[in-house]
Amino acid sequence: MSQLRITEIFFSLQGESRTVGIPTIFIRLTGCPLRCGYCDTAYAFNGGEMMSIESILETCQQWRATHVTVTGGEPMAQPDVVHLLTALNDRGYEVSLETSGAMDLSPVDKRTVMVMDLKTPGSGEVEKNLYSNCELLGKKDQVKFVICDRRDYDWANLKVDELGLVDRVGELLFSPSHEVLAPKQLAEWILQDQRPYRMQIQLHKYIWGDLPGV
Repeated sequence: MSQLRITEIFFSLQGESRTVGIPTIFIRLTGCPLRCGYCDTAYAFNGGEMMSIESILETCQQWRATHVTVTGGEPMAQPDVVHLLTALNDRGYEVSLETSGAMDLSPVDKRTVMVMDLKTPGSGEVEKNLYSNCELLGKKDQVKFVICDRRDYDWANLKVDELGLVDRVGELLFSPSHEVLAPKQLAEWILQDQRPYRMQIQLHKYIWGDLPGV
């Protein structure tokens, strides 16, 4: 039976994406090949506990939830995550995958909502973007940009146009890097340019602070 290394499984409000505010089960996998400068889950780089997919599903059953988010770290760094995604979909959950997009997403169950983060220059990992993943995305999916400064914002605009993302995906998520870029500044840039973006802040951090497991 497939096993995955798990950092934590918890129940909280979705803090980002199209389903922000909805009670959601989070399954955080251990490990990530990237080292983004603004990473807020470095505690998931190492450690964790090996769990079978059946044990993960049993853990999820303790909460009355319709939404499950599989996140990391970088969940695609563990190839067997694709079996977990299929199992969650088979159980009737609305499943989302939070991924850097630095690894091939073609094996992912097509029922899964992909929330793919394109790394900006300010992340320090822009060269890790695997742009071919964009061709796998559709209207159910979302692309996220974490914006650190004006250079990141201008770069993201260029990538949105270059990759045809407005017509390709359902949501373009622009998030100010927490405590790096003021949310008001990003909001003003978006409004000035009249871009069709969904600006978001990390709701969970404004409720509980920068803590793991919430």
